[in-house]
Amino acid sequence: MRVASKAASKAASEAASKVASEGGIRAPRALVPHAFALLLVALLLLVIVRLPWAGDLGIHAATIERLRDDPLHPGNPLVDADTPSPYYSPWTLLLGCLAKATGLGTFVVLRVAAVAGLGLLVTGVGHFVRTFSTRRGAAPVALLCLLLLWGPGLFDWSGFLGLNSLALTVSYPSTFALGSAFHLWALLRKALRSAAGWRVFLGLGVLWAVTLLSHQFTGVVASFGALAMVLGARPRPTRAVLLRVAGGLALGLAVLPAWPYYSFFGLLGAGGLEEIHRSLYRSLLPHFGLALLGVAALAVRWRRDHRDPLVIFFALGAAMFAAGGLTGHYSWGRVLPAALIPAQVAAALEVFEAGPLRRAFAALLGAALVLGGWTQAGTVGYVVPRGALPGPVAAKYRPPWTGYHWLMSSRVRYGDVVMAKTFPSRQIPAYGPYTVAPGYPDFFLPDEGERGEAVREYFAPGTTRAERLAVLRRYGVRWVVAYPGDGGLRGDDPALREAGVGPRGQVLYEVVG
Repeated sequence: MRVASKAASKAASEAASKVASEGGIRAPRALVPHAFALLLVALLLLVIVRLPWAGDLGIHAATIERLRDDPLHPGNPLVDADTPSPYYSPWTLLLGCLAKATGLGTFVVLRVAAVAGLGLLVTGVGHFVRTFSTRRGAAPVALLCLLLLWGPGLFDWSGFLGLNSLALTVSYPSTFALGSAFHLWALLRKALRSAAGWRVFLGLGVLWAVTLLSHQFTGVVASFGALAMVLGARPRPTRAVLLRVAGGLALGLAVLPAWPYYSFFGLLGAGGLEEIHRSLYRSLLPHFGLALLGVAALAVRWRRDHRDPLVIFFALGAAMFAAGGLTGHYSWGRVLPAALIPAQVAAALEVFEAGPLRRAFAALLGAALVLGGWTQAGTVGYVVPRGALPGPVAAKYRPPWTGYHWLMSSRVRYGDVVMAKTFPSRQIPAYGPYTVAPGYPDFFLPDEGERGEAVREYFAPGTTRAERLAVLRRYGVRWVVAYPGDGGLRGDDPALREAGVGPRGQVLYEVVG
């Protein structure tokens, strides 16, 4: 009995030692990934306070402005036209109603959206990772990989989870959609394992549709992930469970065309996005090279299980990304997160797998995360004044745009039409005015080409004064925003009156004639 007791005690001790060493639950080691993950989340929360202006912030602010003004018939968010817009999603409708009900300013509501989206994303990552591993450090390591395991070259785009990219897009619908997608995948895996009932799968179908409606590109990523979770489910779903999956899919497909603010399926034939997305296929190794560690981890997972959901997820995303490059459909490159996310998560999970190379892989991953963090160190500049940053970090900082709040102190009112070039047109509608031409492609605006040509005609050097005045009258322009060298009517033209001066000599003119 004593011998058996000693043997049992020794076995228990060895088991505990093994769990501690392989599971990473030793207190000092377990705290390291948690501490760094919390540090990055805290950094992002501080960034939200600043809400740096770059990229597509203007269109999302304009969308909330229009929904605040008229939630039922908001019209085009950028120009004075009664057209639908894919930016009017379930998420932005909720934000617009929040703005109308509370009276909060648009940029305050965007900060609320950012906090909610970030919370949904962080909890979604943890939720999803826990369906693969219960190790204490798996979720925070996965979050670190998603934020830092990119490349030695900086890359920013909505729907891509790099730290600097997320700092600029955290208030966008893409962040909400990504958070929803992680929860969708986690809930779907759990529902498949437990053979959940109809109510669960129907709810998942609605969540899938909301994700697609809120950010279409991320919705495709979410769809590939959901398909991978079904194809890789263990045990294999029974016929009854697959019937419930089909029912959830059917309900989601019914929700999509029922959304009243724009035609989801009408977007399938939209063009004009290929050239914008060509850059997704350039500099792949500088932008995404560190994620190859995750591809190696996926190869190991594939050897263990040919139906591993992360492997299938990666294969679907990589295949569509490659097809887009080969066929010239560069907008398909927006599906790249469907390859990056499973690779990054696989890299995190591999650290906690038993094997002779585990420690070597963990060390290599740690070095890659440090390099990825250094690449994106300029993100700190959105929180710390540039002058207080060390020289090498300050060199990586990219100052955000200044915005056009100064227009509103010059008697420009909500709904006024402003003549401006493309770059100002991406920001001015955020404050309530319209522009002649949209600063972004607009699939549902029938005269988009004519409006763009009108702006080019107004500012072109060979255009006569009469032609410029005709353009202003055609679109009911009340204000013109221009730098001194932009062209257009001269500043001393009797049809204009100077009304304000903005950063770098930009001038606001009131149209008086």
